[in-house]
Order: sequence, then C-alpha cells, then structure tokens
Amino acid sequence: MLHEPRFWSAVAFFLFFILFGRKIWAPLVTALDARAERIRADLDEAARLRREAEQMLEDATREREAALAEARALVEHSLAEAGRIAEDAKREAEAIAARREQMARDRIAASERSAVREVRQIAIDVAVQATRDALAVALPAESGQQIVDRVVADLPSALSHRAA
Repeated sequence: MLHEPRFWSAVAFFLFFILFGRKIWAPLVTALDARAERIRADLDEAARLRREAEQMLEDATREREAALAEARALVEHSLAEAGRIAEDAKREAEAIAARREQMARDRIAASERSAVREVRQIAIDVAVQATRDALAVALPAESGQQIVDRVVADLPSALSHRAA
C-alpha cells in the first residue's frame, strides 16, 4: 500500500486540505455564502416583481371589466336613444301626414262649397230669368208694375223676418 500511487495521492490530497484548507475554505465559503445571499435577494426580488405583476394584472382586469361595462352601457343607451329618435321621427311623419291629409280635406271641402255656391248662383240666375220670362208672358205690363210696387213695399218686413 505504501508503494501504491493512489495511496500517496489520497494522502497528498488530505494534507493539502489540512494545511491549506482554512485558507482556501474561508474564501470559498465566503464566496458561496455571498452567492447564496445574491440568489436569495434575486428570489425575493422575483417574488416582489411577481406580486407587483399579479397586482397589475388584477388592476388591468378590473379596468377592462369596467371599460366593458361602460361600453355595454353606452351601447344600450345609444340603442335606446336611437329607438326614441326613430319613434319621434315616426310620430312626426304621422303628424305631417295627418296635417297634409287635413289640408287636402279642407281644400276639397272649400272646392265643394265653391262649386255648390256656383251651382246655386246659376240655379238662382236661371230661376230668376225663367220667372221674368214667365211673368212677362203671363202678366200684362201694368200688373207687373203693381206687383213690383207691392214687393218693394213688403221688402222691409221680409228683411226683418230674415234677420231674426
């Protein structure tokens, strides 16, 4: 065993660590502790960033829901407003049509009244002319004058009866 190179390699390895172990071990442990501390700090920072990201996600989700609700409300309000405007336009169109229909009826009634007046006037003119012709043929000239005088004398009383 003393002549075995593995044995001497193992002894050299242990002697090296016994003699220089403290000098090498302290900086190695310090470096590992510093690295462990950096890793802990990085993990803490990552956890903090994750919490912030989750909070931002929740805020964004809340804002998105609020925006969607507001958009739905705006759409509903717009639809209601459009319905109201359409209903108003319909009522206004119906009112305009009714006014135009009434105006047409009024024009027709006025035309009818005018036509009736014209027909009556023509009938009166024809009746008066026929009466004159009939009276001229049937009555002598002196009797016609007496009838006219009597009618003129009775005219005030006839007019007072008509006015009443």
